[in-house]
Amino acid sequence: MVSKVILVVLGLAALVASDDSFERYRYAPPRVSSASRESFESFESGEAKYNFNWAVSDDSSSNEFGHQEARDGENTQGSYYVQLPDGRLQKVSFHVDGDDGYVAEVTYSGEAQFPDSDESFESREAPRRYYAAPDSSTVQVQIWKA
Repeated sequence: MVSKVILVVLGLAALVASDDSFERYRYAPPRVSSASRESFESFESGEAKYNFNWAVSDDSSSNEFGHQEARDGENTQGSYYVQLPDGRLQKVSFHVDGDDGYVAEVTYSGEAQFPDSDESFESREAPRRYYAAPDSSTVQVQIWKA
């Protein structure tokens, strides 16, 4: 009974102590004072203009790929290419022109080469794993004494 009375008294004390004068959180745009409105800077940038290209050619792995792109305002054009595993070179030429969006043309050069094989990759059986404890006759232990 005493614990209930204490609980009620603490609840009433918390209710009295609560103050509704503080500002509650509401979603709103940030407040801007008149002084900061006058010194407001525009962060809009001018027309985008860039030009870049890069390429990779690794003879040991036969990896060959690259990308070239140029932009002036809303007009963007470029291409990228990759050497496919079958030996062909895939090239994608594209342009982006404001209202038209991304327009791509895909071309292939070379002829696909496939290795001669009587069995397909899917028909091969996965290698079986073998786990065993090491042979105790081949384990050498060195003990260092100080």
